[in-house]
Amino acid sequence: MTSRAYVTLVTNDAYLPGAIALVRSIRHTGTRADIVVMHTGAVASETLAPLTALGATLFQADLLPTSTAFNNAHAKREIHGKNPFTKGEKPSFHTPLDNFVKLRLWQLTRYEKIVFIDADALVLRNLDRLFDYPEFSAAPNVYESLVDFRRMNSGVFAARPSEATFNAMLTALDTPGAFWKRTDQTFLQHFFPEWNGLTVYDNMLQYVWFNMPDLWDWSMIRVLHFQYEKPWQEDHPKAEKLQPLIDLWRAFYTGKGIPADISALPGPRGAAT
Repeated sequence: MTSRAYVTLVTNDAYLPGAIALVRSIRHTGTRADIVVMHTGAVASETLAPLTALGATLFQADLLPTSTAFNNAHAKREIHGKNPFTKGEKPSFHTPLDNFVKLRLWQLTRYEKIVFIDADALVLRNLDRLFDYPEFSAAPNVYESLVDFRRMNSGVFAARPSEATFNAMLTALDTPGAFWKRTDQTFLQHFFPEWNGLTVYDNMLQYVWFNMPDLWDWSMIRVLHFQYEKPWQEDHPKAEKLQPLIDLWRAFYTGKGIPADISALPGPRGAAT
């Protein structure tokens, strides 16, 4: 065990394909850091076997002890009803309340430094430098326009485990009338208002591919994040637009055909970037 770990979260069996591809992609970068998969009790033990086979360490993380009022306010029907997604579609297996389990990574005090990565992402280049970034470091939520730089995305971030921090989070999270519009993402930006900015290439959101193609540069992208629709969805409404990215994800998922040189891949307009 090292003092550093990449951590992800699997909250139900449907996220297993994403976790498999992510863990394999992290290993592919040659890092010596541990890889930890947090999982809830909703995930069957046999589901997790492929992750341990890839060398991941498992950590069961229960739902947070939040109040009934908090849970009701952040139920899918409530949170999506009040703040529907208008730019893309979340898959049916996405459960907003589960997102808050991510905060349990601050309880992984066996590690000094953690880089968290959502299970719907791929690491395309070694990301170890982020272990030396301050808490809390995250990239902006850029996928449509420059206005997106005002918000951070919680799909990739650097953190420092601490029970004191975790307890302070619980106190700040579940207050009377609390409503976090985009769950953990909104809360973490509130809790760390002076968050340190990573580059967009440390958390490149897939919609940049067709919304902001001039920003896409394979030679610089370190993490590719499949926000909204997931590349393993059978009913993927944007599969045609995102097919090259889905093909890359599938290569990491299967372990077959992983490109030797990511930089040489064609860009959004066909030519290599």
